[in-house]
Order: sequence, then C-alpha cells, then structure tokens
Amino acid sequence: MKILVINGPNINFLGIREKAIYGKEDYPYLLSLLEGKAKKEGIEIVTFQSNGEGEIIDRIQEAYSDQTDAIIINPGAYTHYSYAIRDALASIEIPKIEVHISNVHKREEFRHVSVTAPVCTGQIVGLGLQGYLLAIDAIISMNIG
Repeated sequence: MKILVINGPNINFLGIREKAIYGKEDYPYLLSLLEGKAKKEGIEIVTFQSNGEGEIIDRIQEAYSDQTDAIIINPGAYTHYSYAIRDALASIEIPKIEVHISNVHKREEFRHVSVTAPVCTGQIVGLGLQGYLLAIDAIISMNIG
C-alpha cells in the first residue's frame, strides 16, 4: 500500500510557528513519525510539502498515475478557499483524508469552512500530529492496498 501525505503552506514551519496552536514538535519530527508508522505497518508513505498551490495540485495529479492508493492532506490555509485543490482532489477516485493539527472549528470563523473536505473520504481535526497516524490507521482499515 502506498499513501501520499501532502502538507500545504507553513506546515514546514512546525515548531516555529504558533507553538500554542501547532505544538513544539518540528516538521522533521512529523516526518519521523510517519516513517516509523510506515515501517511498523509495512506500507509505503511518500511525503510532500509545498507552500505553493500549483505545486500541490501537480502532486495530486501525479498521484493518479504513480500507484498511490490513498492521500492524506493537510491543505493548510488553502483548506478554506482553494477550489483548485478541491477540484484536483475530486478528480482522483482513491480514499482521501483531510487532517488538521489544530481544531479548526474552535478557531477563527474563516477556518470553520473547508472547501476540500466535501471531496475527501473523511476529516480529522484537533488531535495534533496524532491525526496523521489516525488517518493512516483509517486508510489501512479500508483494506485498499
């Protein structure tokens, strides 16, 4: 099974940016969590991070032809307004789980709406970096690979 984990804008600044909201662990720590989970579960996890909308769309489209079985995506702020990322996700018929480190529903009102979640299989919010691991568990339980 191959899972693509896409992280959008500012996720590379984990441990630097708003620690009270996103925690003190940095992006390399998140990558090590994902790597450890992949090893434990015997699956392949490919990670991708970009601050650019077009690059994220390109990577989603690449997943169509590179044998990706599922996508976990944290679109960052693009969650709330990127219809282009939403459309790219909608074009690929594999499981997709949207993850947010913070509970977006307890934050500023503009963060309460996700334009990408409606085209995803599910959404996990507010559970910190653990949300990524739970998304992997959910995908494994779908028995798709």
